[in-house]
Amino acid sequence: MLNWDEFHEDDTATAEVPEPKKAPEPTPAPAAEATDEVRESAGNYQAADQDRMARARKSLEELDVAAGLEELEMGAARIEVDDKKMINARADLNQLVPFKYEWAWQKYLDGSANHWMPQEVNMNADIALWKSNDGLTADERRIVERSLGYFSTADSLVANNLVLALYRLITNPECRQYLLRQAFEEAIHTHAYQYCVESLGMDEGEVFNMYREVPSVAAKSAWSLKHTQSLARPNFQTGTVETDQELLRNLIAFYCVTEGIFFYCGFSQILSMGRRNKMTGVAEQFQYILRDESMHLNFGVDMINQIKIENPNLWTPEFQDEVTQMILEGTELEISYARDTMPRGVLGMNAAIMEEYLHFICNRRLAQIGLKEQFPGAQNPFPWMSEIIDLRKEKNFFETRVTEYQVGGALSWD
Repeated sequence: MLNWDEFHEDDTATAEVPEPKKAPEPTPAPAAEATDEVRESAGNYQAADQDRMARARKSLEELDVAAGLEELEMGAARIEVDDKKMINARADLNQLVPFKYEWAWQKYLDGSANHWMPQEVNMNADIALWKSNDGLTADERRIVERSLGYFSTADSLVANNLVLALYRLITNPECRQYLLRQAFEEAIHTHAYQYCVESLGMDEGEVFNMYREVPSVAAKSAWSLKHTQSLARPNFQTGTVETDQELLRNLIAFYCVTEGIFFYCGFSQILSMGRRNKMTGVAEQFQYILRDESMHLNFGVDMINQIKIENPNLWTPEFQDEVTQMILEGTELEISYARDTMPRGVLGMNAAIMEEYLHFICNRRLAQIGLKEQFPGAQNPFPWMSEIIDLRKEKNFFETRVTEYQVGGALSWD
């Protein structure tokens, strides 16, 4: 081991060097010693089989670089901004810059700044309350169980759609960069639900199988899955009106409905519980998740609208009617979920009030993609939700103060 006490300011070496057995070479001694060390260490491992090495070298000699470049869709010219498109682009997907959609890159940066991990949240108060016989009512327990039951698999369904379907079909690298970030956040969310379930000592099998066994939860999951099955086929490709509309249909189903409607009843229920100083650890994690999901929704809406701009032939009156029906279906499913989770009034809300709230949300989703509102005059009966996420800012969410998005430990919920 080196000992700095052995080193001195002068150039005199303090370590003893054995005398060489033969006359020194004309080259300087230090260089000779370094060469000896390399030669000595090179003999400490066994060289690869010579036949294998010969085959490896021969394969490299026969490598067709031109074919590889063609596979990467790299031509002689450098990428220009105008070469980039949201779908069906032939530009090299491996070249991130120059950016065409600055908003996509900014959303990636904003999402990264909002990074958090479930273990940062203290669950001790939640554990004590959950184990207490009189800490929560039966209706409040039902809400916690249903919320964790749905969300524990819903984010996995979204992640699967991103990884297995959307990523390969979106042909813009800055948008793909955000999709990778979103997929990671979906994994964090699933981790958060598992962390809550484990901390509270719930039956993991019961909670994680609600999407199969509880009708109101299973119906939402089945609706989401229906809109990803075709895109997940390995041979599915865009490039025709029909397949491009299928991709657009998928984007609307997952961003506007699954993340934009299906999550809002559960979010408002859990956050209402947190406002009453109950299950504050679970509520805090849902606050972080809601911030993430708001970004996902905002990104998805921008991506949908960009595809419409670049491909106006897809946005036919018939397709608009179909999309409107999809969003209405999602709203009805979420209302059914609200009735199942709130058979009676609880936490200052009930199924009837939640129905108006979901009609308000439905109007927002339709308007965000340029469709006519279906419930004129519907109001937000939960103004306190706007303190957590202002629905009026969703379209331009990241034009607000930068401090709204910080790393998890620095976020303030005031």
